[in-house]
Amino acid sequence: MDLNHRKLRILRAIVDEYILSGAPVGSKVLSQNPSFRLSSATIRNEMADLEDLGYLEQPHTSAGRVPSDKAYRLYVNNMMQRSNLSADEMETMSAYCRNRVKGLDAVMRETANVLSSITHYTALVTMPENAANRLRHLQLVPLADGYALVVVVTDAGVARDAVIHVPTDMGPDELDKISRTISQRYYNCRMSELTGRLLREMGSELLDKGAFLQELADTMEAGQGANAQRIALSGANNLLDYPAYGDIDRARQLLAEIEKKDTLYRLLKNAGVVEFSFRIGSELGTDIFKDCSLVTATYRIGTTPVGTMGVIGPTRMPYGKVVTVLDYMSKSLGGILTNVLEEE
Repeated sequence: MDLNHRKLRILRAIVDEYILSGAPVGSKVLSQNPSFRLSSATIRNEMADLEDLGYLEQPHTSAGRVPSDKAYRLYVNNMMQRSNLSADEMETMSAYCRNRVKGLDAVMRETANVLSSITHYTALVTMPENAANRLRHLQLVPLADGYALVVVVTDAGVARDAVIHVPTDMGPDELDKISRTISQRYYNCRMSELTGRLLREMGSELLDKGAFLQELADTMEAGQGANAQRIALSGANNLLDYPAYGDIDRARQLLAEIEKKDTLYRLLKNAGVVEFSFRIGSELGTDIFKDCSLVTATYRIGTTPVGTMGVIGPTRMPYGKVVTVLDYMSKSLGGILTNVLEEE
């Protein structure tokens, strides 16, 4: 059985209507739409076929149908159209861009607040990776058997450590000298720029220790990514406004999972660096979010992807509107971060 043009039109109409009303959609509602010019019986037959194909589900208490995760996936891939925003919504986002928020943490919190305010869902924004951090101090601590502990402190107040190999002829005094050289020469250098500069500028000074320098640079770069606790979160309680979480025990589980941030962080990291990503219902891979969708956007500084923002809400969210908001906010955040980083 194929998804012909008529079935696709009916499926799209059902998804649009269900997103709007939240009530199961029956054939009578669609037959009253003048654009169809189909009888209620014909629409019922097509809906039955769509149910057999896995695109519609029928709640036990209703004669109407609701879209399945499979239907929403087809919708966002092939049918979705971006929505226009209201004058008030545009003014809220414009005010966000005009507001001279100081500091990265404040910028990320405000971004999450605006996203949550406009969409009425839970919003989350990862701190920018690499670009936000500046070197304050590096220390190479000698360990036994040709290893050293690398301790990196940035302006974010975060100390990271890792163990690397060092040449057997590199003693404590030389490790301390390299530590002081890097700390002094590259103080306040952005971590996103540091590894490249380190290899270019110190390669000639450590000609016989290229492998050590490369491992040090790789370790410093790998250690500067975001983590679960560097996520700005807003509107966690908004999900409780939806029927799927009317049960108090499920609601508690949901809030606990959101507040821990670990699951959300993994979901954001899995979104990659595509412009937009959609993960719908079962695609989220965890039962607690099986009635939710996560829509994300990558934000950039210049052309470099540095972080992710997203909203999590019910599967019947208005995807076209959410994408419009995320598109505007991701571009705005990139511009704001460029200014903030230049001022720091």
